[in-house]
Amino acid sequence: MRLPGPGRAPRVAAAIAAAAVLAAPATSAAQGAACSQTTLTAAAASEATVRDAVRCLVNATRAQHGLPALNESGRLTAAADRHGADMVRRGYFAHVSPGGHDVTDRVRETGYLAGGGEWALGEDIGWGTAQLGSPAAIVQSWMSSPPHRAVILSRRFSEVGVGLARGVPVNGGGGAEAGATYVLDAGSAR
Repeated sequence: MRLPGPGRAPRVAAAIAAAAVLAAPATSAAQGAACSQTTLTAAAASEATVRDAVRCLVNATRAQHGLPALNESGRLTAAADRHGADMVRRGYFAHVSPGGHDVTDRVRETGYLAGGGEWALGEDIGWGTAQLGSPAAIVQSWMSSPPHRAVILSRRFSEVGVGLARGVPVNGGGGAEAGATYVLDAGSAR
C-alpha cells in the first residue's frame, strides 16, 4: 500500500516522550518471550544489544496479537539512525525535521523505496532518561499510545529498522548518560 505524500492524508505516526511512561514496568511481552536485556539503560549496553531488545519486544508483542515478526532491514535502520542522531544533534523531537524531511524522504534516501511498487511506512519515536530510556520502557510507552501501537501492530508492515542515538533531543542532548532517543521505522516495499 502506498501512503500519499505529505498534506494529502494523515500518516500512522506520532511522537511521544518515554518520560511520560512514569516508570512503567517491563512489558509482558518481555516476560513471555525470551527477550533479554530489555531493562538495561542505553548507557549500560551496546547499541546492538539495545536494538535487538527493542526488535525482540516488538516482535513478541506482535506474536501475542497473532501477527508475524518484522524482519530487520538495514535500510530502515539507517533511516531511523540518521533521524535519531539528527534530533539529538539539533535539539528537536518530531517526525518532520526542521528542514521539512519526513519519514518518506528519509527512507527514500536509503534506496528502500527504489522498486517503485506499492509501499507503506510508519514511524515511532521516543526518548527517555535512566530507566525510562530502556528498551522495555520505550516499547511500553509506544504500546500505551494508540498511534504508536497502531504502527507496531499494523499488518501492512513486514520489515523494521530500529535507530538509537545516545542522548536526548532536549536541553542540549546531555550525552549518553542522559538517556537515549529511539526511532522505529516500519515498512514494506514491493
